[in-house]
Amino acid sequence: MTNAQAIVVMGVSGCGKTSVAEGLAAALSAAFIEGDSLHPAANVEKMSKGIPLTDDDRWPWLDMIGRAMADTLQDGKSVVVSCSALKTVYRNRLRQAAGGSLAFVFLKGSRELLMARMASRRGHFMPASLLDSQLATLENPSQEPGVVTVDIDASIEQIIAAALVGLKALR
Repeated sequence: MTNAQAIVVMGVSGCGKTSVAEGLAAALSAAFIEGDSLHPAANVEKMSKGIPLTDDDRWPWLDMIGRAMADTLQDGKSVVVSCSALKTVYRNRLRQAAGGSLAFVFLKGSRELLMARMASRRGHFMPASLLDSQLATLENPSQEPGVVTVDIDASIEQIIAAALVGLKALR
């Protein structure tokens, strides 16, 4: 029996998923998977043009993330993934792929803070114009089992520390 765990750091664009997931992976000696890197080229092209993704666009991407998590867990290694996971049905699909044992760290912040962060990013394919569609799509996971909600109005170190405390409480 392994103590390997899978964690998805989730939320809308601009919330800090990648930075927090990398920090958690380092703190937990876990593998890190950048979910955006698994998007098919067609998805990246759509988002680059300011076109929101549909569920049909997201299913193959979520399945690729799920397979990557399952493979890492099967190797006996823990894994932290950055993935928006905006809807309950997406999170359930990821839970199923991970064999049911999956924790989520939900990075929550105000529209104003998120917009400011997105506006300051350079070289990211996701335009700030898509933030409102992401916020409209987001189904708050805070009441779901295995979810740690962390407010992002703090330093990256404080956010990671709060996530670690929350994750420890889940175990």
